[in-house]
Amino acid sequence: MATADLGSAEWERSKISAQDINLLKKMGFTKKENSLRFPKEESYPTPPIEYRVSFVDHLIRGLSPPIHEFLRGLLFVYGLQLHQLTPNSILHVSIFITLCECFLGVQPNWAMWKRIFCLRRNGSHNVAYNIGGVVICVRSDVEYFDVKFPDSVQGWQKKWLYVHEESSNSVEDNIAPFDGEAKILRRRSWDAEATEAEKLVTEALMTRIHELQNTRGKELSGIEITAYFLRIRVQPLQARKNPLWKYAGEEDVDRLSKDLPLKDFEKLIRKISSLNKKDPIPSSCRITPYSGANPLPENHPVLASLPPLPEGGEVEDRTVVDDDNQGTSRPESEVAGSHKSAASSEKEAESEATASTHSLPPAVSPRNKRKRDEVEDSGTSKAEEAGPSDRKAAFNPYNDALVSS
Repeated sequence: MATADLGSAEWERSKISAQDINLLKKMGFTKKENSLRFPKEESYPTPPIEYRVSFVDHLIRGLSPPIHEFLRGLLFVYGLQLHQLTPNSILHVSIFITLCECFLGVQPNWAMWKRIFCLRRNGSHNVAYNIGGVVICVRSDVEYFDVKFPDSVQGWQKKWLYVHEESSNSVEDNIAPFDGEAKILRRRSWDAEATEAEKLVTEALMTRIHELQNTRGKELSGIEITAYFLRIRVQPLQARKNPLWKYAGEEDVDRLSKDLPLKDFEKLIRKISSLNKKDPIPSSCRITPYSGANPLPENHPVLASLPPLPEGGEVEDRTVVDDDNQGTSRPESEVAGSHKSAASSEKEAESEATASTHSLPPAVSPRNKRKRDEVEDSGTSKAEEAGPSDRKAAFNPYNDALVSS
């Protein structure tokens, strides 16, 4: 039996409190005049020209316009509107970008993303939600950071507002126009796995992630990554002038605001995580992030891999697949938006990983139409076996050595 899509029936008058507005002000969202507009009596979003619809809970988890091209690409290839992602799915992307830029020293990597994450519907057997109707999940066979998401994000759908879509140098940085009627259609990309060439490219990065989680005394956690980007006041999901490995401290051009007062900072961390009042908030990371004060090593490779963007035309992974058997998660009133670790209750698609030269092969170029392995049509799909890679060796960005494939 097909699920019923609630569509516009989910929208209602926005209910943003004075406390919410005060938090947004402290975080720097209102620093620029007219950067935010708060709805008045409307019960359905009607954003003014040059404004888009967002949520308080998206903003406090790292989102700011103009949107980062990595998230812009995710929305395109997954066939989603911004409002269809849950708050903790947004946080997953923020953490991933911070991990890549601050602890791996690379731009956010689409090939590696596919090894770690897949998408699932958020709803019940008979109801398909539109607002927050999709969750980003950690694949069940992947060891990833325990982010400690809250079990519930109550009432976030009711706190919608308008954010000014600033002019950017390229149209792909802009948030797609709001379409509250857009249906969620499961696409092949939801379960897309890395190709053999992409596995080869990203193996060293996956190995480094494992080291970051398991080096005794220097273990990195999801909470530490979250606390770091909130502490330095740079929004990971904003199109920025510089990557985070060039962060220049208090005078950094990408900072949204001054440091948050300690009390507000700790309250914010607890608000977006499962930490309680007795749990300590990390004051620093146990491994020093890359920054202007801790620059990348000399000859550190830059691995380029972005999701496809509209300028490249349609891609195979955007193909809509039969949705009748698509598994659902708990209703987002509230689902944690994803899974807390690799030991997730969802059974996700399987994916492995690997490493290559400084850039990806043409088949996975962000500007070209990509041809990937066929994906089975089920909630726990697994890519078919890819053919052997033509590459004989790959560059390891962590020891400058050639790694035999």
